[in-house]
Amino acid sequence: MAYIDDPQTQRANLKFIKASMSEPLLSRETEYDLAKRWRDKQDEAALHRLVRAYTRLVISIASRFRNYGLPMGDLVQEGNVGLLQAAERFEPDRGVRFSTYASWWIRSAMQDFILRNWSIVRTGTTAAQKSLFFNLRRLRAQIDDIGGEQLSEESREFIANELKVNVHEVEAMEIRLNGGDQSLNAPVSDESEDSWQDFLKDHRPSSEEVVIGVHDGRTRARWLVEALRELPPREQTIIRKRRLTENGATLEELGRVLGVSKERVRQLEHRALTKLRKSISQRTERPDDLMIEA
Repeated sequence: MAYIDDPQTQRANLKFIKASMSEPLLSRETEYDLAKRWRDKQDEAALHRLVRAYTRLVISIASRFRNYGLPMGDLVQEGNVGLLQAAERFEPDRGVRFSTYASWWIRSAMQDFILRNWSIVRTGTTAAQKSLFFNLRRLRAQIDDIGGEQLSEESREFIANELKVNVHEVEAMEIRLNGGDQSLNAPVSDESEDSWQDFLKDHRPSSEEVVIGVHDGRTRARWLVEALRELPPREQTIIRKRRLTENGATLEELGRVLGVSKERVRQLEHRALTKLRKSISQRTERPDDLMIEA
């Protein structure tokens, strides 16, 4: 559905369009001279004259995109940005008319604007999606498959072949274009006071689960401290520096500190862990409760 401006905006747009259309067309020689003056001397007067002469091109391209539900004035503004980008990069010595070169920049600026604003859900993040977004309606009309809500399987295959994309990408974009944005705060129906967000599942733990988790965590921490105190000093050092610090020491580092080989450190660590497990398991009637799910 096309966007409809308010009367004041319509008058302002019409005034701008009339002014743009009244600008004289440029000959190839004049266009070349203006482009050279801007490129070589940064002559802003030449730039303004070059840009004003081709604002009509912006309006023409904007009219092709007006059915995407966005204000015509915004499309023209984005197109003018593309026009200025084209003027900044144009090389007059290549023998290409500025209108031909600028058309790509204008169209690209408008398409990017449409993709950013057509929906609150990001659309056209890949080249294939962008091609589908801007060509699906045209190809659908071309094959005269507009009678039903969904494309037939043959039509999807035709469009996929034309745009060099997968059939499932055509189907996904078709669903996306046929379904508009919907607020989660919107009521489920006219008769219901419930909104869609009321039916979303909350995957966060409940208050009870949070309290239980905090309590159990503190209990395990206390048991660990008590079990550590039962270990010999050397084994306590190994467990604390290997297991209870963010960047645990290596076997070799601890071997140098304790004056033993790294293999001996590994043996002491294994023995200490066995003692810890046994000591902590004796503190509960249900050892399985000590296991925390990842």
